[in-house]
Amino acid sequence: MDWTSTSLRVLRAVAEYGSFTAAAEALGYTQSAVSRQVAALEQAARAQLFERTPNGARITAAGRALLSPAASALDEIDRAAQALGAPGSRPATVRVGLFTSAGAALLVPALRLMRFRAPHVTVLTREGSTPSLVRSLRASTIDVAVLGMQPPFPAVDDQEPALVLDTLVEGELLVAVPADSPIGGDGETTLAELENATWIAHTPTEPGFGVWPALQNRPRVHYQSRDWLTKLNLVAGGLGVTTVPPYLIGLLPDGVRLVRVIDGPPVMRRAALARLPGRLPTEVSEFVSCLRECVHELPLP
Repeated sequence: MDWTSTSLRVLRAVAEYGSFTAAAEALGYTQSAVSRQVAALEQAARAQLFERTPNGARITAAGRALLSPAASALDEIDRAAQALGAPGSRPATVRVGLFTSAGAALLVPALRLMRFRAPHVTVLTREGSTPSLVRSLRASTIDVAVLGMQPPFPAVDDQEPALVLDTLVEGELLVAVPADSPIGGDGETTLAELENATWIAHTPTEPGFGVWPALQNRPRVHYQSRDWLTKLNLVAGGLGVTTVPPYLIGLLPDGVRLVRVIDGPPVMRRAALARLPGRLPTEVSEFVSCLRECVHELPLP
C-alpha cells in the first residue's frame, strides 16, 4: 500500500467527525479534496473504508483495521516534528474529552491538581456528545473521555476492541427547586406535584436533560439552555425547576434546594472514564489519578 500522511489525517478526521463535510471543515480542505483522498486511500487499500450514508460516513471493518496504526503513525510524526522544533525536549500532552456539564464539577479541580503535581504537562480539553467523543477516542485524537451515562448503561458503541469504561461517580438524579417553592417542602416530592411545574430544559431535541424523565404528561418547558449554571440560576430566580445530576450538587447557587422524587425507583446518572484498552502513558495516568482524587471529594448526597 502507498499512502501519505495527508491521506492518513483525512482518514482519521472522517472517522472522528463522522462525515466528509465535517472532516473537511476541521482540516481546512474542500469536501471534494477529502473525497479524493479517501478514494485514493480506498484504492490503495483495495477495500471500502467508509460506508456513505445520508447521515454521514460510518467507518467499516477495513477502515477500523487501518485507523489504529494510522493514528499511531501520525502521533509519531507529530512527536518527531515537535522534537525537531525544540531539540532535546518534547512537551508531554494529555488530551481530554468530556460532556458539557462535567467541566465545572469534575475537570476544573483535576486541572488544578494536575498543574501542581505535573506542571510540565499540558492538558488540552474539548467538549462533545458521547458519539463524537467515542469517535475521537477511536481516532486517537483524545486520550481519555469523561462520558455522561444513563440506565441501562449500554455499551457506548459496537466496535472492537471494546473501550475500557470506569465509573467515576454514580448517584441519584434530583430536582432543583427555588428555596421558597412549595414543591418538596420536606425534601421529597411526587410525580403529581411535578406535573404542573415550569421546567428548565436543554433544547427541544434534548428534553430529557433538565426534565424529570418519568412525567406522565408533556412537561411545561419555558426556558432552554445547554449551560447548567444558567439553568440553576434560573431556578434560584424562582423561574422554574430542573433536574440535577449527582456530580453538580456542589455547584448549587444560593436560593436553590434539592428534592428527591419518591415515586418509582431512583433515577440514576453516571459519569464514566472511557479509553482505549492498553497501558496509558505516564502523563495520562497522572491526570486520571488527579481526576479520581477530585471525584472522591465531591459532596455527593
